[in-house]
Amino acid sequence: MQKLVIASNNAGKLREIRLLLEPLGIEVLPQSAFDFPEAEEPHCTFVENALAKARHASKNTGLPALADDSGICVNILGGKPGILSARYAGEPKSDERNNQRLVEALQNQSDRRAYYYCVIALLRHPEDPRPIIADGSWHGEILLNPRGNGGFGYDPYFFLANLDKTAAELPMEQKNRISHRGKALAQLVERIRQEQP
Repeated sequence: MQKLVIASNNAGKLREIRLLLEPLGIEVLPQSAFDFPEAEEPHCTFVENALAKARHASKNTGLPALADDSGICVNILGGKPGILSARYAGEPKSDERNNQRLVEALQNQSDRRAYYYCVIALLRHPEDPRPIIADGSWHGEILLNPRGNGGFGYDPYFFLANLDKTAAELPMEQKNRISHRGKALAQLVERIRQEQP
């Protein structure tokens, strides 16, 4: 596999994925390099949505496709925002409004434990009966006030007690090593390496 399309237009995700796949000599193309709409995400699980997005991108480009579906899950909220993380505050997507809604939901809660979860699906072609699926989680808690300027999404509110930092305060290289997406991509990279001749 020398080239694949990433079924996302999220600049933060694209940057993270590209950095991790470059050492394998795989050229990574964003979905925006092609002219087709984003896939529907009608499913209630991360894995089904990741597969749907990868299949959609592979069908529309004729290339292997990689898609991730990820989000933040808050224990006291029964796992919400979960698969709706990007649209938690409705349309249009807005990190600021999503964070505001989450903070409001947790305002009077003492238990603000949460975890990011990521599933990555790689299809070699649209009808691939044996997709490579990897996942990862990253545990922390939600702060009521943001800290840091890096990352994206809920990162300024996602606090890691062992590092005394939010995800938005971490250097990109460190975040890529320890994040939910970093863990899932490390698994994926290992599986791809095992397949290479």
